[in-house]
Amino acid sequence: MNEEYDVIVLGTGLTECILSGIMSVNGKKVLHMDRNSYYGGESASITPLEDLYKRFNLPGTPPESMGRGRDWNVDLIPKFLMANGQLVKMLLYTEVTRYLDFKVIEGSFVYKGGKIYKVPSTEAEALASSLMGLFEKRRFRKFLVYVANFDENDARTFEGVDPKKTTMRDVYKKFDLGQDVIDFTGHALALYRTDDYLDQPCQETINRIKLYSESLARYGKSPYLYPLYGLGELPQGFARLSAIYGGTYMLNKPIEEIVIENGKVVGVKSEGEVARCKQLICDPSYVSDRVTKVGQVIRVICILSHPIKNTNDANSCQIIIPQNQVNRKSDIYVCMISSAHNVAAQGKYIAIASTTVETADPEKEIKPALDLLEPIEQKFVSISDLFAPTDLGTESQVSKCRAGV
Repeated sequence: MNEEYDVIVLGTGLTECILSGIMSVNGKKVLHMDRNSYYGGESASITPLEDLYKRFNLPGTPPESMGRGRDWNVDLIPKFLMANGQLVKMLLYTEVTRYLDFKVIEGSFVYKGGKIYKVPSTEAEALASSLMGLFEKRRFRKFLVYVANFDENDARTFEGVDPKKTTMRDVYKKFDLGQDVIDFTGHALALYRTDDYLDQPCQETINRIKLYSESLARYGKSPYLYPLYGLGELPQGFARLSAIYGGTYMLNKPIEEIVIENGKVVGVKSEGEVARCKQLICDPSYVSDRVTKVGQVIRVICILSHPIKNTNDANSCQIIIPQNQVNRKSDIYVCMISSAHNVAAQGKYIAIASTTVETADPEKEIKPALDLLEPIEQKFVSISDLFAPTDLGTESQVSKCRAGV
């Protein structure tokens, strides 16, 4: 402990582990500590199932019908990875893929008028989809061809659109796309949670739709990947990487004080010893005086004994409920995985519904998602605060990782 480090990282959430792994690879001397006895922080996968019951203060033990407790790895925060996205590129670049196996998610669905529809993953599916009428399909196809050819470094592909000035609302207008198609494109392809993006310059949205299409092209069923044994494998993979390159890890370390001198971080005190550093990275829970609450998220982990209805019996899928389908400001997400991913007992499914809290009755807000999952064998409900840094940390050298949705 009584040593000088380039960087000290507090908390073993995914963001913290990625940063410590990459900094170790780049030759920095890293000390990584967590007050918990397990990796992953808020992004942990809980095993065995008995521990999940304890964590949510449920009385008794899981019924025998749920199989062996150790067959379960239940994510606290659901997340699927875009096959062509930044995180997968980082996993490949750092070779953390040596420690992980991934499976492609079987389908992506969107909610419209009380029903769920498959998000078309091929041109043939798009033409057969009942999400759009025939003329809409033609206009939508034109739009997708435009997006595929769009290159922000080649003005000839802009077709009169200024990527830094033209709003996405105007781009939709240019292709004469109707409200249903706009909903589906912005929320199921560009993956925005609200409609704020409509009046922003269109470049970011076009790039997001491009990323969706490129990710989809890699595996065909959906653009998403998921690690076997749960998301908790990701922080552990990056932690291993850091350790290989000389990073030091300490779990179960109570953090007594972040030592600041002349407005700048100089170290961290734990169990009476001070480890010194030039820079500190931590999750918001370690610096409650330097973050501000910006909202809340409700997540409901549901254990099912059946695939979700109308998903072609998929053993994994994502369902997006666009906000204006249920008179909300932000979308509701459902991620479903199963024993096929080594996260549940044979024949069992884990569906996690989540959304940003907008009212004083969060459980009522998430009801449209839970209705799609019935019958539900067991529910675990959590409401978490979201924090954002109050400053950038450039003066103090204290960097805060945002708590994730």
